[in-house]
Amino acid sequence: MCRFLSNPAGGSGSVPPNSATSETHFGFRNVPETDKERLVAQVFSSVATNYDVMNDAMSGGIHRLWKDQFIRRLAPPPGTVLLDVAGGTGDIAQRFLNYCDSVHGDQTARVHLIDINPDMVEVGRQRFKNSAYDLRSQVTLEVGNAEDLSTVPSESVDAYTIAFGIRNCTHVDQVVREAYRVLKPGGRFMCLEFSHVDNPVVGQIYDLYSFQVIPALGQLIAADRDSYQYLVESIRKFPRQDKFAQIIRDAGFYTVGSGYENLTFGVAAIHSGFKL
Repeated sequence: MCRFLSNPAGGSGSVPPNSATSETHFGFRNVPETDKERLVAQVFSSVATNYDVMNDAMSGGIHRLWKDQFIRRLAPPPGTVLLDVAGGTGDIAQRFLNYCDSVHGDQTARVHLIDINPDMVEVGRQRFKNSAYDLRSQVTLEVGNAEDLSTVPSESVDAYTIAFGIRNCTHVDQVVREAYRVLKPGGRFMCLEFSHVDNPVVGQIYDLYSFQVIPALGQLIAADRDSYQYLVESIRKFPRQDKFAQIIRDAGFYTVGSGYENLTFGVAAIHSGFKL
């Protein structure tokens, strides 16, 4: 059965800020670093039960194609042990296990899903409950912080994925360093995240859709405009593709070429790095 674990350090594993007065962004607002985790938690507790429905509504289902491409790029071999961080409702974990089963006939692959938000983890637990993957103990779920994976031993996993979650973290560089720590030599870091559109015409259309349509959909479908206003603002605050690729390299990863692949004009991007 899929195990539902809790972080022994109170479910947060927070990394202390550099100083008591350090600030970071929460959408377009500047907030104390010590407040961001709580504010993000409120957002995702609010949207958890409607998260997958809203993803379909906001993207017209394109997020499913992005995630399928993400797993194809990972191309996990049989027996892969995956750590899926900010794994939320379990859609990446499920795609990973589906790939291993359908491509390799592999029932030995395992995924450990970690998300900081208990409500999101509960949605993921319900996704897998009594499934074949659950019954074969191929999936475990845990409440924990991407910046401090204290329950995950160093050099213990073959692959690390984080999809649409890293931009919500306070210290992005610390998240990537933790990924490097837990990966085995030869392991692969992969991140799928909203990114930046360079085409000016597409960019104008995308901005109009993001700021006018998505919050309205949030109000209509989830009765929560503010959370989706934050989500579109958080995308604009995330580093551009080349800057994030450099953060990955600075953590010690080797990247091939630019280190990223744009999807849909750069609305999203896949980032990849190897621990040599």
